[in-house]
Amino acid sequence: MNFELLVNTIQQTHNTLQQSALKSVNKHLTIRNWLVGFYIVEFEQKGKDRANYGEKLLDELASSINIKGLGARNLKLFRQFYFLYPQIVHSVIAQMDKLGFGNSPIRQLPTDELQNDKNQPFTIVHLANAQSKAPKPNDLQVPPERIIDRLSFTHLVQLFPIEDPLKRTFYEIECIKGNWKVEELRRQINSLYFERSGMSNNPEKLSRIVQEKSTALVPTDIIKSPFTFEFLGLKAKDVVYESDLEQALIDHLEEFLLELGHGFCFEAKQKRILIGDRYYFIDLVFYHRILKCHILIDLKMKEVEHENIGQLKTYINYYKKNIMLPDDNPPVALLLVTENNKELVEYAVADSDQQLFVSKYILELPSTQQLEDFIRKELRS
Repeated sequence: MNFELLVNTIQQTHNTLQQSALKSVNKHLTIRNWLVGFYIVEFEQKGKDRANYGEKLLDELASSINIKGLGARNLKLFRQFYFLYPQIVHSVIAQMDKLGFGNSPIRQLPTDELQNDKNQPFTIVHLANAQSKAPKPNDLQVPPERIIDRLSFTHLVQLFPIEDPLKRTFYEIECIKGNWKVEELRRQINSLYFERSGMSNNPEKLSRIVQEKSTALVPTDIIKSPFTFEFLGLKAKDVVYESDLEQALIDHLEEFLLELGHGFCFEAKQKRILIGDRYYFIDLVFYHRILKCHILIDLKMKEVEHENIGQLKTYINYYKKNIMLPDDNPPVALLLVTENNKELVEYAVADSDQQLFVSKYILELPSTQQLEDFIRKELRS
């Protein structure tokens, strides 16, 4: 065996097993979420009073479980997952058999009597009963094992709002066929790909064009899902969302701003916020003790785009509604964009009519020239 062959063999072994490990994480996460949804629905259906619990049940359940990633919002998604994909029960049982669960409490749900509020006993039905009641997969459905193997739970969440089963299946097939990233799936849904395909004289040609231009998923993208790193017990800061260069710029920018001594107080890096059913990450968050406001910083390794400014204004409005205290000034957002050694700094203020405040932050924050010099220096090094 020559040296080059040894290197290639080790690399191929690593890549193959890494992909297998990440796929296993995705599969186990999906199974767990479906089972949690099943448990909740079975509990709710074992008494009229429980059917009326609604969101209160999920809040109380989340508080009692106290596990990262099993908050009330996610529990609601898991319940919805069970309702939308009851046929997955067949694959859930098969997967648990492969994992050697056999007749464990997961394979066979507990039959101990639990007490409801009126002290009336009830029994959680055997998982096999759910299997017998579940609809059999048909020709207009993607096989359950393909759903579990090829679509992450984050992908599936994008499909939950789609009420038409045929439309949902269409996106499942196209997503699996193209191995799409979550962002690509979301983009195709928003661009009405299903409707455009229905109106097209040649849907096969449209499909080829869409797939050629789509962005494919890579195995490491799986680990970037908020659902996944919560499932694995990771923290947001453990997951790097940018390229190495972008992350290095963010790390050094944090040091640069703190060293300036302009009143910056560091709060968070990769700050995760939830807007609707989607997570967003703000690269850096500071609180400015002189301006008495939050400074939200986003860095993009590309030229500025219109949506970048819109995204910053969304962050500002989120902080105004959910974070800002009564005696705080409106948040300030800062966008740094670099492409082909062209630097751009954009300040965005929610209340642009507050001229006195605008003038004050221009004096207190680093100048555009300072920030451009910083970016140039970092790119050179």
